[in-house]
Amino acid sequence: MNVRPLADRVLILPAAAEQKTIRGISIPDTAKEKPLKGEVIAIGNGTKDEEMVLKVGDEVLYGKYAGTELEIEGTKYLIMRQSDVLAVLG
Repeated sequence: MNVRPLADRVLILPAAAEQKTIRGISIPDTAKEKPLKGEVIAIGNGTKDEEMVLKVGDEVLYGKYAGTELEIEGTKYLIMRQSDVLAVLG
């Protein structure tokens, strides 16, 4: 993969949605909630006003509607501004 986010943007690989079953009934993908955490795969250089504090490999939490979904080589990613990331785990 050769994607390099610009400015204060980060590329995130969302964590897999948890498989849920209720009394033996599997919930379809369309009814699953979007995961709210993922791993930072690539980062931009930041801006003169905002230093990049995230680094590749960080596990992060982000808002439910944050970012733009994109698919690269069959894998779904999110690209968002650093300010849309709520917390770093660990």
